[in-house]
Amino acid sequence: MNRTQTWITFLRKTVKYLSFTILALLIATNLFILISGRTYLYKGIYNTYLQGRTAPGIFDKDVFFNATLHKSTKSLAWKHNTAKVKPQLTATEIEALEKLAISSFLVFHGDTLIYEKYWGKHTPQTVTNSFSAAKSFVGLLVGCALGDGKIKSLDEPVGNYIPAFAKGKKKAITIRHLLMMSAGLDWEESGKNPLSDNAESYYGTDLYTHVTSQEAIEKPGVRFEYQSGNTELLGFVIEKATGKQLSEYAEEKIWKKIGTEHDAYWSLDKEKGDEKSFCCLYSTSRDFARLGKLINNLGKWNAKQVVPEAYMKEFVSNPTMTTEDKVPNYRYGLHVWTYLGDVQHPVYYCRGILGQFIISIPSKNLVIVRTGSKRGKNIYLPKEKEQDKAYIEKYKFKFGHPDDLFTYIKIGKRMIK
Repeated sequence: MNRTQTWITFLRKTVKYLSFTILALLIATNLFILISGRTYLYKGIYNTYLQGRTAPGIFDKDVFFNATLHKSTKSLAWKHNTAKVKPQLTATEIEALEKLAISSFLVFHGDTLIYEKYWGKHTPQTVTNSFSAAKSFVGLLVGCALGDGKIKSLDEPVGNYIPAFAKGKKKAITIRHLLMMSAGLDWEESGKNPLSDNAESYYGTDLYTHVTSQEAIEKPGVRFEYQSGNTELLGFVIEKATGKQLSEYAEEKIWKKIGTEHDAYWSLDKEKGDEKSFCCLYSTSRDFARLGKLINNLGKWNAKQVVPEAYMKEFVSNPTMTTEDKVPNYRYGLHVWTYLGDVQHPVYYCRGILGQFIISIPSKNLVIVRTGSKRGKNIYLPKEKEQDKAYIEKYKFKFGHPDDLFTYIKIGKRMIK
């Protein structure tokens, strides 16, 4: 047998072996999915790995059924910067932004859009996935329901609205605990693990059963642990309290009242199903900024109070508790992220897993919106310094915030000077 024939024989055997291996893996995967009941994996695999991705994307809108939040009947466009010399990104800033697959970057000062730039196919009319930035929108809607008297108190038991939480250890969980991300449930939060609760909630078709079947494993109100299930439960509480679908209530109480120029879309778990409250509100970058302005103005839009001011003051305050990395909570309010490192200029922001940001700095009347497909690394307390009190005291305000947040803040502040 000559060398050519040897190679042909080797290649045939290799192809045969690989074919059998792939077939065996496919059979094993299908058996696992069917036996475990995780049929959502079929949709997840098709819309990620078979599309050349390893995770959900910012343009997943048409992968799911959606509810529509109709724009304002009296849309109000942002004023545009008329200054002769307009702020621009420096070459260094552009390089830093583009490393994180940015798709839009906008800076607003008061009612004026002073800077706007889009990348790729993204335009001012493009709607993009908010991912977890939608959680803060849900937090604002809780305030609306409280103001309407539909929710009597933040300290009401969740069991008053969701029967599965009216018994056992879950009886102790209140609406406030959900807002604080401290419900103590057994939710697995992961944006990468296809077997996580997040993955099932994103691709599954029965959100209500999934989130109401969570078990209480810790005392509520003690420890901050970010769990998307908390937000999904808040969505169901709002629906039970108001008697309206979440997107319908959101359109009525906020979306139509803040001058929105485009319809928004909220992904559902199935046709005419439930909103994915924990994520997946699709909007333009300009309209996302309106939520930032609403936060800047303590729930007021122009002369009208859209979300009660008293609630907004609680919304941006930090409940007393520890975090998962054993430091005091300086990072989270009632469903909004908080950076308090600059006492005179506190920062409140909504954020999503792929670097979606709606940043509010009330003292500067500044709103920054950033969308894209990658995020910066988080700053966490290194294990070897867990007991180093001096280290904790020095960096306590930065724990849990992404590195790139501070880049966006720095650019925004520079541009409004």
